[in-house]
Amino acid sequence: MKNLSIDGLRTLVTVVEVGGFAKAGELLGLSQPAVSLQIRRLEDLLGCKLFKKQGQRQVLNQYGELLLPQAKQMLQYNDAILQQFTSESVTGRVRLGIPSEFAARILPAIIGDFVSLYPDVALEVKSRLSKHLLSVSRQDQFDLVLALNEELESVSHPVFMRDQLVWVGDLNLAKQEVVTLVTAPEGCIYRRRAIEALQESGRPFRIVYSNADLTGLTAALKEGLGITVLAKSTVPSELTYQQFTPHLPTLGQIGISLIKNTQESAHAVNKLAEFIALRLG
Repeated sequence: MKNLSIDGLRTLVTVVEVGGFAKAGELLGLSQPAVSLQIRRLEDLLGCKLFKKQGQRQVLNQYGELLLPQAKQMLQYNDAILQQFTSESVTGRVRLGIPSEFAARILPAIIGDFVSLYPDVALEVKSRLSKHLLSVSRQDQFDLVLALNEELESVSHPVFMRDQLVWVGDLNLAKQEVVTLVTAPEGCIYRRRAIEALQESGRPFRIVYSNADLTGLTAALKEGLGITVLAKSTVPSELTYQQFTPHLPTLGQIGISLIKNTQESAHAVNKLAEFIALRLG
């Protein structure tokens, strides 16, 4: 029986996520030839090429695209097992700031698992709009921030993963002459993207309901008051969504940043940051 190399899979995923062999080498502590060698060994093991030339760049071919999500899943299993059996004593306090949709949809299970592994860490979680979480004037309120970021190549707040923006709700409403929107208040990235996309496409719209809480928005969407925009991974399971629809413009992607703002309880902050990045990424 052949065995896949976890190092090879991690190299593949890193090359794709950072956009190049040289950058991946810097992140993994490898030379560019060593990165190329790991990819070549993985290709030899699988019996197929994983990359193709596109201009001056190497990008995944059809086999690489097929392997990528499976490689990410294997890395998650690998890292989760190691974390479970090598968890050390971690103490301290971590003040975590997150957008409401992550608080409601994604983080409850993640935080529960973290607290189980590190019971001596005092965790405080507060939900705010990403705009407020990334504000310099508010950074001293949090030790760790998970926030949406429209600057996909941001230097000040690096993006560690991307997500697709989608239209959510009863999309039959989009066939009406005026699109009715259900949104968070002014300052919300989703709200701004929805408005900009509709304006650029020439679709008339009106905001019929506004609520900062995802639970309130979900209730309004289920009642058919209108449609909204969310990151694909945060859409509640009871709602439907669509990336492409003939009646609505495309929305593009959004970045997700994970920012450490303090050196206090640095070990606990680093552990939570690693844990969230592993589980989300």
